[in-house]
Amino acid sequence: MPDLTQFVLYVAAAAIHATTPGPGIFYVAARTLAGDRAEGVASSLGTGLGGMIHVLAGALGVSALVLASAELFTVLKLFGAAYLVWLGLRTIQAARRGAMSGLADASSRSYRNSSTRRTATPPCNSWCWVPSPSR
Repeated sequence: MPDLTQFVLYVAAAAIHATTPGPGIFYVAARTLAGDRAEGVASSLGTGLGGMIHVLAGALGVSALVLASAELFTVLKLFGAAYLVWLGLRTIQAARRGAMSGLADASSRSYRNSSTRRTATPPCNSWCWVPSPSR
């Protein structure tokens, strides 16, 4: 059981982390401005799903596995970085082609990309999988 000081520091760090805009906010804003409201909402929902996956992974003990193996953490970071590079290259390629698919397709793509992007981002992984004070 953590002492009160440890718990207060953890809650303060979590509050700062939760209220500080990060790449997810900028991604949702970019998708909303490039597309429309439906694409922005889909991006928001996908980012939320990615966050829930992080919380679930932490609750299932992924943090213990990652903290026990520096190699596994490195592999996860490299996978996340590779996915972000791939997503960026696909975005550039789509921009060069010019036209995007229909609105429904854009919204589902935004949802899928935002949830996967959030799940694969190394900073999200490191924060969500850090042991809480109760561990």
